Amino acid sequence: MIDLKDFLFNQLKVVRTNTINAVKELSESQVDSVPEGFSNNIRWNLGHVYLVQERFAFGFTQEPIQMPDGFTDLFGKDTKPSEWKIQPPTLSELIKLLDDQTNRIKEKLLNRLDEAVVNPLTMPSGLTLKTIGEFLTFSMYHEGMHVQTIKMLKKFSS
Repeated sequence: MIDLKDFLFNQLKVVRTNTINAVKELSESQVDSVPEGFSNNIRWNLGHVYLVQERFAFGFTQEPIQMPDGFTDLFGKDTKPSEWKIQPPTLSELIKLLDDQTNRIKEKLLNRLDEAVVNPLTMPSGLTLKTIGEFLTFSMYHEGMHVQTIKMLKKFSS
């Protein structure tokens, strides 16, 4: 029988590896390109994935958040590169943050998946996230949507 805990953390690692592999060979100019019809670039998508995962994995679980200065202004909801007033992190810095994040999540939350969060979150779709496992599972869906956007940005930037 498959241990769902092991499966979830393996899946988190696979999703994150796919995210990193999608961008690791790109240049700084490629991750900054905003093709016509798009409002954000690959760099924004990577920073946004980190920000949301950090909040979902740690913010709702009463664990310390590791949010670099300026990340909310750069990568929060409804932000876009054309409005940035501060220097964003480099691609290699983002990759390091993303890679380290999955290890911290497993280290801190491995045996807490069924634990209820203090403040459940109801998504615009009506889905309510109530446990740490539910937050982590939903965050993979969120990251997958952004990886698809990254792939589209790569296609239209070439």
